Amino acid sequence: MPIYLDHHATTPVDPRVVDAMLPYFTQKFGNPGSTHVYGEQAREAVEAARETIARAIGAKPSEIVFTSGATESNNLAIRGVAERKRRRGDHLVSVKTEHPAVLDPLAQLAARGYEVTLLDVEPHGSPLAGMVSEEHFAESLRDETCLVSVMLANNEIGAVQPMAAISDDCKQYGVLLHSDATQAVGKLPVDVNELGVDLMSFTAHKLHGPKGVGALYMRRRDPVVRLQPQSIGGGQEQNRRSGTLNVPGIVGFAEAVRLAVESLDTEMARMAALRNRLASELLGALPGAQLVGPELDAEYVDGPLRLPNNLNVMFPGTDGEALMLAMPELAVSSGAACSSKSDEPSHVLQALGLSPDEARSCLRFGLGRYTTSDEIDHAVQLVTAAVSKVGSLMS
Repeated sequence: MPIYLDHHATTPVDPRVVDAMLPYFTQKFGNPGSTHVYGEQAREAVEAARETIARAIGAKPSEIVFTSGATESNNLAIRGVAERKRRRGDHLVSVKTEHPAVLDPLAQLAARGYEVTLLDVEPHGSPLAGMVSEEHFAESLRDETCLVSVMLANNEIGAVQPMAAISDDCKQYGVLLHSDATQAVGKLPVDVNELGVDLMSFTAHKLHGPKGVGALYMRRRDPVVRLQPQSIGGGQEQNRRSGTLNVPGIVGFAEAVRLAVESLDTEMARMAALRNRLASELLGALPGAQLVGPELDAEYVDGPLRLPNNLNVMFPGTDGEALMLAMPELAVSSGAACSSKSDEPSHVLQALGLSPDEARSCLRFGLGRYTTSDEIDHAVQLVTAAVSKVGSLMS
């Protein structure tokens, strides 16, 4: 199998997570809504998982709503706020570099008459590339703004937004703040109170947990967040999201979160060191190559500007898809996995000011728990050879 450096798309499930899940497929298989002992076992497992996940992000168990993944969580947060009758207004604010799971619901709302403002980010070449301007953000808020949605960490360029400062502006206007933290949970310290978010989406399969299970954090005090449910018919999750709960997935989600938090400090340092080594060797071996996104080791007062496991590099005069075909021994990406079937170049990279051809010449590298230094060295050799081969064919 090829070397796997596409951990922003998904991650292999940790064997310890699989072990935690297995009994809930065969022995403790009950429906948590049932009143007999099988249901009680499942219900206890769900509530224990809810407590573990809540504790990991500084929340209360009652503030965690289980979903099928971050896409559903994003839809529930955005549409749930916008479609509630007693909302503040019909204006929503977000960013041009958001994931399609945020941009598409916003586009659907705009088609129905809502007003949506999408903010620009700092351009390619800036040490803050991909960051929202705090000044421009504050200017976008107004009395009829009902929701702001800003991704905590970008899935293509790793940019970590200044969420605490954004939250301060939202609080001044009394506007709810949602964040898609899919890439951040398990990769960075995440505390909902320090971030000041009212709603936050995340999922298990980005942190070595199973696919098909995620969560939405919903603040229960100061303010109490209320949503229009998007799935009805059963009343599960306190009527916030109906549907039989995925008990094995939830148990695995909690174990994945626990393991990630347990090793967070050491893993952040290890992945950042490997990422920096990969960047240094690629940029050194290929003089025309350019770093895309914020500086690698720059920091805010409260944390890094970039995910420690993220690297995005532009190889001018090449094509990302051709590069990947030229090195089948390496699994990387030319953009978000959710957009891989589109012929359009990355909207994130174009939002940085890259031309379509420049955007198509970029590769995204995502490191994970099992990435080794030997794999990084081999990846450098594979990419260098592929760039030389594809560049000569295209020149």
